[in-house]
Amino acid sequence: MAAPFATLAQLAARHPAELTLLAADETTGLRDDARVDAALRDASVEARSILQARYTPADLASVDEGSAEILAVYTMDIALYRVALSFSRSSDRLREGYENAVKRLEAIASGKGALTIGGGTTTPVPADTDEAGDIGPNGVVIDVPERIFSRATFGARR
Repeated sequence: MAAPFATLAQLAARHPAELTLLAADETTGLRDDARVDAALRDASVEARSILQARYTPADLASVDEGSAEILAVYTMDIALYRVALSFSRSSDRLREGYENAVKRLEAIASGKGALTIGGGTTTPVPADTDEAGDIGPNGVVIDVPERIFSRATFGARR
């Protein structure tokens, strides 16, 4: 299983008060880190499932530092909403953050944004082709006949 895009430490540093309130165990009142970790893993799986429309798993595993930070922010927004749901403490603000994160990830997946992959490339190999340029199972092939009419075949008339 791939590593989550965000960690409990990152989430606690970015949203300390919210995390303490949202993830307090119903019986002890202490933060339930196991449920928060599960929400972070689930949020990362959700983000990967959206981004795999454009990026391969290898690409997502080798994003540069800036792209990793972007993915962490979106993953934390998704995870906070999931934590709130698991503790029945959801709010419109958390739902809105979740929906915005999903929309941003979908925009990246559709080409309206990009992640930078380890070597500095922002144009990944499409998921339906391999590195050699062969057409994959979802590839589109356009086969057209050779051009019949051109200036050369008609001669340059004036």
